[in-house]
Amino acid sequence: MEWVEITGRTVEEAKDAALDQLGVDTVDAEFEILEEPSRGLFGKTKGQARVRARIAPTQPRPKVERRDRRKKSSGTGGSRNKAQRPDEPATDAAPAAPASNGKRPNRRSSGPKAEPTEKENTTVTETVDVDLAEHSRIVTEFLDGLVDSFDLEGRVEAVTIDEETTEVRVEGRDLGILVGPKGNTLAAIQELSRTVIHRKVSGTAAGRVRLDVAGYRQRRREALEQFTRGVAEEVRSSGVQKALEPMGSADRKVVHDAVNEIEGVSTISEGDEPRRRVVLIPS
Repeated sequence: MEWVEITGRTVEEAKDAALDQLGVDTVDAEFEILEEPSRGLFGKTKGQARVRARIAPTQPRPKVERRDRRKKSSGTGGSRNKAQRPDEPATDAAPAAPASNGKRPNRRSSGPKAEPTEKENTTVTETVDVDLAEHSRIVTEFLDGLVDSFDLEGRVEAVTIDEETTEVRVEGRDLGILVGPKGNTLAAIQELSRTVIHRKVSGTAAGRVRLDVAGYRQRRREALEQFTRGVAEEVRSSGVQKALEPMGSADRKVVHDAVNEIEGVSTISEGDEPRRRVVLIPS
């Protein structure tokens, strides 16, 4: 993903503007602060903040970390059971079995000696570049299994939007359960698909895979574009700015792109997540 360079009165404002332009959330973006505004007399700031941003490549978590966590949790449970107060007798320990020949038992032969687990503690840091098509294949298989699990009738296919974006679509009947109220279930499935990618591959891919079910996001995008054009005409004719309701970064990008094609109206974003919104201004 290519970098975009944005300026703002503060670093946070520049970052928010970059998220609007990229159409992603903070967790999916990567930033570089190029310049910060300097503080002048009486605490006033001088100059502008300048940042670079791009969609962050998909980066999996090392599998070894998950293995270490399981090992650590099991060890903690054992030590908790063995803990006792110094002034209490050790009543939980099982009595040693008496030797049949009257001799003391050989403690060194009581059990197999544990082998060192040096390999388990080795952290794998090397990653390789992965083709975006491999990520889309993994997500396609995941959605195929999800459709089967819900006993739904649907067809899953991956469509290339551009060099850096692939959309995996589920088409069929009665797929509303995969969308949910206001697309909340679809957003959750999107997050699950990222987790599946992290577990399947140990490399990065330049770009992103997004999901759509039964054309929900496409219909929302078209409806939002139509609504934005109507508001833009109202702002241009009245000369009065208008703020839209708070929306996510992907929807804000749709609004910005729609207004960019209309003369006499411009847009800005204001507020903080999750109440950040777009304001249409006559220009």
